[in-house]
Amino acid sequence: MNKNMKKGLYPYIFLFIFIVACLLLVNGMSNNINELTYDEFIKSMNDGQVEDVTIIPKIRSNIYHVEGTMKDYEENETFVLNLPISEEFISKIVAGEEQFGFKLEIEQDPESASWLVIVLNVLPYVLLIGATIWLFTRQIGSGNKSMDFGKSRAKLMEDGIKTTFKDVAGLTEEKEEVQELIDFLKNPKKFQSMGARIPKGVLLVGPPGTGKTLLARAVAGEAKVPFYYISGSDFVELFVGIGASRVRDMFKQAKMNAPCLIFIDEIDAVGRQRGTGLGGGHDEREQTLNQLLTEMDGFGANEGIIIIAATNRPDVLDPALLRPGRFDRQVTVALPDKNAREEILKVHAKNKVLDKSITLEYLAKRTPGFSGADLENLLNEAALLTVRRNKKAITMAEIDEATDRVLMGPAKVTKKYTEKEKRLVAYHEAGHAVLGLKLDGANDVQKITIIPRGHAGGYTMMTPKEENFNYTKNQLLESISGLLAGRVAEEVEFNEITTGAHDDFKKATKIARSMVTEYGMSDLGPMMLEEPSENTFLGRDYTKNRNISDTVAHEIDEEMRKIINERYKITKKIISENKDLLDLIANTLLEEETITKEQIDYLVKHGHLPKEDEEIEENTEDSKKKKKEEK
Repeated sequence: MNKNMKKGLYPYIFLFIFIVACLLLVNGMSNNINELTYDEFIKSMNDGQVEDVTIIPKIRSNIYHVEGTMKDYEENETFVLNLPISEEFISKIVAGEEQFGFKLEIEQDPESASWLVIVLNVLPYVLLIGATIWLFTRQIGSGNKSMDFGKSRAKLMEDGIKTTFKDVAGLTEEKEEVQELIDFLKNPKKFQSMGARIPKGVLLVGPPGTGKTLLARAVAGEAKVPFYYISGSDFVELFVGIGASRVRDMFKQAKMNAPCLIFIDEIDAVGRQRGTGLGGGHDEREQTLNQLLTEMDGFGANEGIIIIAATNRPDVLDPALLRPGRFDRQVTVALPDKNAREEILKVHAKNKVLDKSITLEYLAKRTPGFSGADLENLLNEAALLTVRRNKKAITMAEIDEATDRVLMGPAKVTKKYTEKEKRLVAYHEAGHAVLGLKLDGANDVQKITIIPRGHAGGYTMMTPKEENFNYTKNQLLESISGLLAGRVAEEVEFNEITTGAHDDFKKATKIARSMVTEYGMSDLGPMMLEEPSENTFLGRDYTKNRNISDTVAHEIDEEMRKIINERYKITKKIISENKDLLDLIANTLLEEETITKEQIDYLVKHGHLPKEDEEIEENTEDSKKKKKEEK
C-alpha cells in the first residue's frame, strides 16, 4: 500500500474512532432510572433506604427536580422525582438527612447556565456533521484535481540547459544536421529573408543508448531557448480525449514562450500507425496522434516552435507523422565507429583514474558495436571493480572483466566442471581461435575464457578485423566458418558433439539466410525474397502477403543447408590441418582458464606463453613505439 492510499484512509479511520467513542459515551451515560411519586419517596426515606439525594430547583418551571440512589439499587440505577417548589419538602428533606444520615446536595438553577446544556447536548452532533462535511469536501477537492488531466505534462527547463555540443562526443554529421535549427532559433530573419522554411520537426532515429536525448539537450543548450521535454507515454491516459487535450495545452504553453524547443522522447508510444492492431485500434492514442498532427501542420501556424522527437522504432510510426511539413527531417543516430568511440571514451574517462598502460584508442578498437551508454557503463563497471580490488588505478584487467560483465554477466567462479566437460569447453573455444587466426574474413579473437558466464560454459570475445559498411561474400562465408569452428573442434578431438554451439548456430543460420533471401548470394539469383524485420508489428505483419511460393521457400531452405554444410566441411579441413595449434591453445586454456589476444599471438609465435621477463621486455618495446608515434 503506497503513501497516498494510506493518507486517504486516515479520515475514515478517525471518523470511525469518533463514532465509536460517541456511542460508548452515550452508552456510559445511560442509566436505569426509576420514576417515584412523592409518597413513595417519603416512605423510602422514612424506611432508611435513601443513600443520596440531589435537588435541582428549576425556577422557570416552578418545580424541584430530585434524583438520587437507594441502598438496594444496582450500579447505574437511580430514581427521579419532580414536584412543586415548597418549603415543606425542603424541611422534610433536611430533617431526614439529620435523622437517617443520607447525603443531601442542593444545586443552583441550571437554566442560568443553559448555554452549557446546549453545548453538551449539541456538540456531539455538530462534530459528527462537521466531520461528514469535511470528508465530502475532501472528496470533491480530489475530484477537482482530476480536472487537470487535460493539462500538459511537458516540463520546462527553467534553469536553462547547460549541455552543449562539447558534451556530445562523436555524432559529427548529426550535429551538423541540427546546427540549422540553432541558427534559426538565434537569427530567424536570416532564413526568412531567403524564403527558407526551417524544418518544423526533426526525428532522431537510432538504437538505444546512442545519444538521441543528449543531442536534443545539446541543441537546446546551444540555442539558449526555452526547452520543453515530455515522454510519449505522458499523453496517453485511460480516458479518451485527455491526450488530445494535453497536446493542445502543450502547444498553447509553447506559443507563449516561442521561439522554443519541444522534445518528445519515445514518440512511438503515441505516434503508431492508426487503424492497426489485432481487434481494432486504440481510440485514445489515435485521437492524441490526430491532435498532434493538426498542431504541427494544420490550419493554424506554429511559428517559432520546433519539435525534436526520438525513437528506436521508426517502422511503426504513422506515415502522416513523417511527411514534409511535420517531421521534415530524419537524423539517424547510429552506433559509433572506432573514432567516435574513442571520443566518447575520452568524455567518460575524464573523472576516471586510468593506468598508464591503457590507451583509449586500443580500447575503442576492442569495443565494436558498443553504444555510448555501453561505453559509459563499461568504464563505470571497471571503476567499481578497481575500488573492490583496492587498486589505485583502473588497469586492463578491470577493463577486461568489465567488458565480460557487460556482455555476458558476472563470472560463476563457484561453478565446477568435470574434467571431461572442461576439456570439451577448452577445445570448443580453441576452435574459434584457430579459425580466427587462419582465415582473413573470420572475426578476430580478442579473449578466450572457460570460466562460465551467464548461461554459457565458456566465452570467446570475437570482433571484426575491420569495421566495414559492406561485406563481401567471402567475408560472410568465413564468418560462418568461424562460428562453426567450436562444434567442429569438438567433433575432431572427441568424435562427439555437445549443445554448447547452439548460439553459434543461431548466428551462422541468420547470416546464411540473409545471404540467400536479402543479399542475392546464392544460386537463386539476385532477388529480394524476404524483407528484413526485427519485431512483429501486430495487425500489419500478420496480414502481410507472402511474396514467394512454397517451391521457392523449399529452395531457400536447400540453399541455406548447402551453405552451412559446405562451410562445415571446409572448417573441419582447416581444424584437422592445424590440430597441433588447436591442442596448444586448448591445453593453455586448461592451465590458465583465460587468455587474451596478445597471449594468443605470442603463443602461436613461440609455442608457449611469455615469461615475466619476456613480457616486460615486449611491453617496453611497445611503449617505446607508442612514444615515437606520439612524438
